[in-house]
Amino acid sequence: MRMKQRRIFFICLAIACFSLLLIAASMAPDLPSTIDRKNAFKLPWEVPPFGTDMNGRPLIEYATQGAKIIAIPSLVAGVLVAFFGMIGGLLRAVESPILQALIQLLNEIIGALPRMVVILVAALLIPPSWRSLLPLAVIWAILCAPGAIDEAGSVIKRLGGARFVEALRAHGFSSWRIYMNHIVWHNLRPVLVRQGAETMMMVAFLEVALSYLSIVELQSSFTHSDSMRFWAELLQEGYRWLALGIPSGHALALGISLLGLIVVTAMAIGKAAEAR
Repeated sequence: MRMKQRRIFFICLAIACFSLLLIAASMAPDLPSTIDRKNAFKLPWEVPPFGTDMNGRPLIEYATQGAKIIAIPSLVAGVLVAFFGMIGGLLRAVESPILQALIQLLNEIIGALPRMVVILVAALLIPPSWRSLLPLAVIWAILCAPGAIDEAGSVIKRLGGARFVEALRAHGFSSWRIYMNHIVWHNLRPVLVRQGAETMMMVAFLEVALSYLSIVELQSSFTHSDSMRFWAELLQEGYRWLALGIPSGHALALGISLLGLIVVTAMAIGKAAEAR
């Protein structure tokens, strides 16, 4: 009973956190507010709910537009990694040495690629008209797939692989029930959901890293149009408070809180799918 309550708690927490992210994304304006330096560095209780930046723009625009940038791409990346892990796990239950060798070869090739180098090269090669986090999120999911496939394969190996499938066939179970119910739902689900949730979190942090890089290099963003505000700018404002004493500590608090929301969401999704 306690385990069931714990699972319900994490399910509700995951739904609440991700719903908050989606609601924020739906509220995002298409264009930033006009500059009003009279309202620069206003605190949250002066300009609710989060205050303003150095140009007098409300920080809620940074929160909502940043959520719009990462919400769907991170979800797509998480689903893709879970799907790749599921397919790789199911193929490990097939008695075929050639197929197993091919999967292992692909895993080693993709797993050996330096992820950030591949992402940076892809970001530079993607045409400006396709500027979005989604293509990079898909590439990141492909790069993360070997880890999910290996972990899913380890689960299948502990079950007995092809022998487990044949044993269930001997008891009269259908292929759908064997693969989708017994293997995927009862055994692979915790691994697939956790890997997908971790990938969602990594894509969000990837966007922050790429956006911060574009700020430092004084060039257009790799993941969104220049009219969009993003969470990396909140961290940059907060850095000025730490380094120069500029009154922008509330921007840093908001940026860290938003990243914390992503971490809590990923952890809650993983915990909700844990095996009993």
